[in-house]
Amino acid sequence: MRLYSGPADLRAMQSLTSRLGPRARWHIGELVWYRHQHGEHSSWPTALWERGGEPVAWAWVVPPGNLDLHLDPAHADLFDDVLRWFDKVAERGSRAVTVLDDETALIERLRRHGYEETASGPFFIHLRRDLRELPEPEVPEGYVLRPVRGAADAPARAAVHRAAFSRPDAPSKVTGTVYERLMGVWPYRAGLDWMVEAPDGTPAAFCLVWLDEHTREAVLEPVGTDPGHRRRGLASAAILAALHTARGLGAETARVAARGDDDYPSARATYRSVGFRQAARNVAFTR
Repeated sequence: MRLYSGPADLRAMQSLTSRLGPRARWHIGELVWYRHQHGEHSSWPTALWERGGEPVAWAWVVPPGNLDLHLDPAHADLFDDVLRWFDKVAERGSRAVTVLDDETALIERLRRHGYEETASGPFFIHLRRDLRELPEPEVPEGYVLRPVRGAADAPARAAVHRAAFSRPDAPSKVTGTVYERLMGVWPYRAGLDWMVEAPDGTPAAFCLVWLDEHTREAVLEPVGTDPGHRRRGLASAAILAALHTARGLGAETARVAARGDDDYPSARATYRSVGFRQAARNVAFTR
């Protein structure tokens, strides 16, 4: 086991995630987004486990005590080591670990360590679709659908993200500077980052897709619409445009994670309207 030390280790984490295939809980693009959307989260305790020089597990802890991990099933015995490391670096209080509902071997080990499934609270579902048949994107008259053109679009791209996701009690920290840095992290491609502009030229909606060329799976992360432009099909159009581009680059399937509880029904409805269907769900265990 060794502690995370920078970009080379992110690539090692991505290599394990890609090797585990399209049914894995994480995608190489999600790793970039989660670690870079507010700047590099170097403050998150993060570790990698290797055997024979090859990464076989990684884990990070979101304070105060929430563990995310990816583990090669062929090395399931390392899960106990991961939990022991988690106990050392997490803050005092309860511990929470998130896994997929079909990761039965990990769930059994969690139970042996005293973890119990959390039956209530927010959770995420994974939705998938194949890309063989895709509807054409359409936007209302006056709106313009286009890909991001590079760093010059970073401020506008960050602004529409903040408009979509900021709440009075939790403003988004995505800035133009942060977004421009994210654009430089592999495997970001501007051609897979789409925006819809309003008639006045301001950005109104967006969808960023990440492509894993090894698994041929694309992932949507993130997708959003400025509240002043919702219910016009703008996010759906951005999704379809990005997926058309991803398919042209070799993607065969796509997936997205969405809140599965009743607090966020509109996102699920948007994804289902463009052909996504539930394939799995996250399950939280606490101790």
